[in-house]
Amino acid sequence: MKFEKIKRTACFLFDLDGTVYLGDQLLPGVRDLLAYLDKNSRPYLFLTNNSSRSRADYSLKLANYGLDTPDEKIFSSGMATAIYLKKQQPGARVYLVGTPSLEEEFRSYEFELVEEDPDYAVLGFDTTLTYEKIWKLSNFVREGKPYIATHPDINCPTPDGCMPDIGAMMAMIASSTGREPDVIIGKPHSPMVEAIVEKTGFDPDKLTMVGDRLYTDIAMGAAGISTVLVLSGETDMEDLVTSPYQPDFVCDNLGELLRLLDE
Repeated sequence: MKFEKIKRTACFLFDLDGTVYLGDQLLPGVRDLLAYLDKNSRPYLFLTNNSSRSRADYSLKLANYGLDTPDEKIFSSGMATAIYLKKQQPGARVYLVGTPSLEEEFRSYEFELVEEDPDYAVLGFDTTLTYEKIWKLSNFVREGKPYIATHPDINCPTPDGCMPDIGAMMAMIASSTGREPDVIIGKPHSPMVEAIVEKTGFDPDKLTMVGDRLYTDIAMGAAGISTVLVLSGETDMEDLVTSPYQPDFVCDNLGELLRLLDE
């Protein structure tokens, strides 16, 4: 019965890392599933917590796999963070710990990126991280500046194992300052859910999240979104035994999901 609801979903939300690709490898069934959805006019978005890349970066990466993906089909926690902050304070002064791609994303929303006296201190998934950035962010957090994190992921899956993600950086800041972020934006937190509902025009119970991570992708189920766990990334079946986050359905990969949708 749960899969029948998934079959009727108004819009699919696909995670990227560990779901659509792993490193530079396109995962099984992706191309055929997307072709099936396009052919049948079934809406979908790529919804990623990875804030180290911009929409243009993701579009180019997908194009390298032969997937023609317009920017409007890509939505990241970095974008959701910029949208959230713009609602709080348009044109705010922001100290941003992030990649050049994330910096460019924030500038496109007309924020002023500063090194001193910011209105907000924002931590993104920064693969260009330096000790100086961590030190400066810690100082702003310790001073009591509003502290925002783009998403909660602890690790990012790669073909060679996991690389530390923003959750590991948050733990470092918390150890130094005694403060956790005031707001975390990305999956499964409410700012991301609200942004997706606004973007798609569909209520949460009309959406299906497909991803490989229990505490972000599958935890979206708490908002009323249907969830499908794929075993192509971070999670193994053994992880489900003790997890508080349980998917509505489990597939090996997107190829199996296509087979079930097409039955």
